[in-house]
Amino acid sequence: MKPAPFAYYRPDTVQEAVACLSAQPGDARVLAGGQSLLPLMHQRSARQAALVDLGGIAGLCHISIDTDGLRIGAMARHVDIERVRDPQVRANFGVLPESAGLIGHLPIRTRGTFGGSLAHADPRAEWCLLAVLLDAEVVVHGSVGERVLDAPTFFTGPHRTRLGPDEIVVAARFRHPAPTAVLTEFAVQHGAFPEVAVAAAIGLGVQGRIAAARVALGGVAGRPIRVPDVEVALLGELPRAKLFDHAGLLAADAVAPLVEGDQSYRLELTAALTAKAVRDSVSRTGRQPGDAKSEEEGGRS
Repeated sequence: MKPAPFAYYRPDTVQEAVACLSAQPGDARVLAGGQSLLPLMHQRSARQAALVDLGGIAGLCHISIDTDGLRIGAMARHVDIERVRDPQVRANFGVLPESAGLIGHLPIRTRGTFGGSLAHADPRAEWCLLAVLLDAEVVVHGSVGERVLDAPTFFTGPHRTRLGPDEIVVAARFRHPAPTAVLTEFAVQHGAFPEVAVAAAIGLGVQGRIAAARVALGGVAGRPIRVPDVEVALLGELPRAKLFDHAGLLAADAVAPLVEGDQSYRLELTAALTAKAVRDSVSRTGRQPGDAKSEEEGGRS
């Protein structure tokens, strides 16, 4: 099946792209890598009067890091992030190139873009989950200029964001290094969207107790979410196997009201993947979890 007829624009600048969107409010849609939108149009599940292709705009493909953190341009492809070799990026944001390899298959990663994924806002998508976990800032540009939105509030529901009809995602900023962050997920088959994904970033403090904890879930609600109950329960504790399992059960309890219908398997996945993500993140601190006996003897419950 072919898409319904549509107009096609390929602007040279962000301002021109915004002008194209402004001229057709609600009828035009941004085309980035096209890996989500074009299949929908071919199926005629999506009918757009016009596409505004960002492929001709220079300056949206960067991946750069400095004292303000990591900045990724909207048109950076998944494979660009997967193959980044900058040692600062690898040391402080290694979870990003690692997770890029989880996205689809190589042909998808060579076309799909970081900004396109954020704007598509699939609640299972790896970039959306990590943006929420790491408190990324989403930089958007529209007819009134540029504005910056916090990732946790940028996503409002399945495939819904706070983007206005004439706004374009131009970049995302990760201000806070997360050397221990990990993402783990379960998909029915290789290359498919995960059923459930969990990301965690754990920091240890005095005497090896957990001093910082971030845990985020994807695929269990209409948008990626943090789980404060889990994060609070981890703080101040010594990392050990029982604690990881407890964190998993808390995560499942937290999302149980959000899981609709007979999808109890999602709760089981949430529990198992949360325990794994927290354990793997602790491992990245240099501490080897699993020394449960000695920790229980010397630590608190």
